[in-house]
Amino acid sequence: MTARTHPGDALSRKQKLVYILILGALTALGPFTIDLYLPAFPAIEDDLGVSAAAVQLTLAGTTVGFGLGQLLVGPFSDKVGRRLPLILATSVHVAASIGAAMSTDITTLMVFRVLQGIGAAGGGVVAMATIRDLFSGYPLVRMLSRMALVNGMAPILAPVIGSQLLLVMDWPGIFWFLAVYGAIVVVAAALMIVETLPPEKRKASGTTAVQRYKAVLSDRIYLGLLMMGGLNFAGLFTYLSASPFLFQELYGLSPQEYGLLFGINSLGVVSGVQISARIVRHVGPQWVLACSTASMFVMGMLIAVFDWLGFGFWGTVIPLWFYIMSVGFTFPNIQVLALSKHGAQAGTAASLLGAATFGFAGAMTPVVGLFGGTAAAMGLLMAASIGLAIIVLWTVVRPRTVPAI
Repeated sequence: MTARTHPGDALSRKQKLVYILILGALTALGPFTIDLYLPAFPAIEDDLGVSAAAVQLTLAGTTVGFGLGQLLVGPFSDKVGRRLPLILATSVHVAASIGAAMSTDITTLMVFRVLQGIGAAGGGVVAMATIRDLFSGYPLVRMLSRMALVNGMAPILAPVIGSQLLLVMDWPGIFWFLAVYGAIVVVAAALMIVETLPPEKRKASGTTAVQRYKAVLSDRIYLGLLMMGGLNFAGLFTYLSASPFLFQELYGLSPQEYGLLFGINSLGVVSGVQISARIVRHVGPQWVLACSTASMFVMGMLIAVFDWLGFGFWGTVIPLWFYIMSVGFTFPNIQVLALSKHGAQAGTAASLLGAATFGFAGAMTPVVGLFGGTAAAMGLLMAASIGLAIIVLWTVVRPRTVPAI
């Protein structure tokens, strides 16, 4: 029997490392855009004279922009190739970062945050599509997990960097940092990433965006994974939206202490991603999802129960860490299952997945602003989101019907 070959097999180890680092940095642009300014929430609230809910809406605007941007960039990359959409979208992000840094009111900041989200979408969706162009099966799992290790450093480093930047500059400096980061990444991608979707494959993926969307949306398993990805991120963004105020205002942490705590929590994501990449060599990704979503539901409920029992700070952060680690098990396996059967429409499939995740997250952020002021409320919202994901897993995806990758 002839072993399956992948275009990426022709890459040397050094070339694979370059792809992992640059594409990982591109996918990290989204998390950096979202997480870097979280420690600055109270400062933005005071400086612009707005409510905490108004500041949280800028986070919602970013996530909605990220979702909308992927709906545009993904099908565009299936039509014209990967490099051009990547470079154009990331350049939009750089320009929007400069605009956000120069904003003097919450409305202007909101507009540029939406544009930042749209621009950052290019990195994430095209990076995933590029890896899918090169690999399938377990090599796809391995490359996504290695890229996720680079990507996973973003939520660890972003709040720490953001909190340290606040020691030497006001909050607009965070957006100047993002502009420089985006410029470096787009130059590196333009110089070192080659086109992975040749013209003949662009024709094979379908002549219109409608055809490509129809190909992926007619797949029941993909639709279920789409909903699961959105609900998973809704739970995660409940934490992202609530935690700056919960830990800094309720528990009294400084921006630097909050950044350190955020980084420690994000180590859970990296741990989950890397452990999961080894487990799926022996266990189907759908069964990993069954276990990880159950763990997330339990941990969300424990956060609420421990808050009601008066366990305080430690009663929140311990189950929260295990919840976030389970996120690391969950989303990479959703990505693998969603992309594995749609190589011909990789950009479209990746864009819909990204749009769902950040669209659900953006919708959840205003809810957190209304109800997420306590650890118990945060935990219940997280548990509710992942409880719906569990229902989708067993009624729509149906693990026993998922074919081997």
